Amino acid sequence: MNTIKHLFILLFLIQVSCKSTDALTIIKKLEVPKGYTLVWNDEFNKGSKPNPEFWSYEYGFVRNNEMQWYQEENATIKRGNLVITGKREIVNNPNYIAQSNNWKKNRQVANYTSSSINTRGKYEFKYGIVEVRAKIDTASGMWPAIWTLGVKKRWPSNGEIDIMEYYQIDGVSHILANAAWKGKERGVSWDSEAIPFTAFLEKDSDWPNKFHIWKMDWTEDYIKLYLDDELLNTIDLSKTKNVDGFNGFQQPHYLLLNLALGSNGGELKGTSFPRSYEVDYVRIFQKS
Repeated sequence: MNTIKHLFILLFLIQVSCKSTDALTIIKKLEVPKGYTLVWNDEFNKGSKPNPEFWSYEYGFVRNNEMQWYQEENATIKRGNLVITGKREIVNNPNYIAQSNNWKKNRQVANYTSSSINTRGKYEFKYGIVEVRAKIDTASGMWPAIWTLGVKKRWPSNGEIDIMEYYQIDGVSHILANAAWKGKERGVSWDSEAIPFTAFLEKDSDWPNKFHIWKMDWTEDYIKLYLDDELLNTIDLSKTKNVDGFNGFQQPHYLLLNLALGSNGGELKGTSFPRSYEVDYVRIFQKS
């Protein structure tokens, strides 16, 4: 009897130990920058779908003449990560008009699907440090992004911050760190840094198979964008005013996570599917 009792006690202690280890792992992963407080985060540890209190979805053909049809089904929670899956599948376009000049309407079907989620109207913030740990898919045609948009005015007057984009420029894959605003009477102004992806592969040939940390440090005066603690771009916010004097980077922004397919991402014909873009966590810190 005592042997059985001791066995049950041992199993209980092992179970508690495992749970405690998981909790400690989460705590150890959370490093709060000095002088800051964690004000919002999503660790993607619960349920099978993104938390609807935090995230909304985009639907259909949305921007940039991309190939994917955005839908809710392609965003799931697995193994503690947000997984956005790009698929090759046919979806009928309910807005199809054969003679339309609008690319969103003149395609009868979409041949690819993916997801785009955002915090608009659910969580918006002004200034602070944003950290996102993610593993991106670097196959041809992939265009993953971590970005923000201002809540007032239309694009680009509202201000766009690209904490991370991966796509092709003249057929060459790059990682980009950008900001955009309406600094010209017509069109858009950019402060952009585009680093050839080969620069990262030269440092680590296994780079695509690993998670990396993208960070934005946003103050009233500047935006600094980092990848694995390497500074990629510094944007001087005294130079980002729109032609009407409004500065889209001195207002609250909301966050977007998406995997676009085609367009700037490159050719899709030779790419096998499904593809995946994984996000371990999103954390936002502000000064205490």
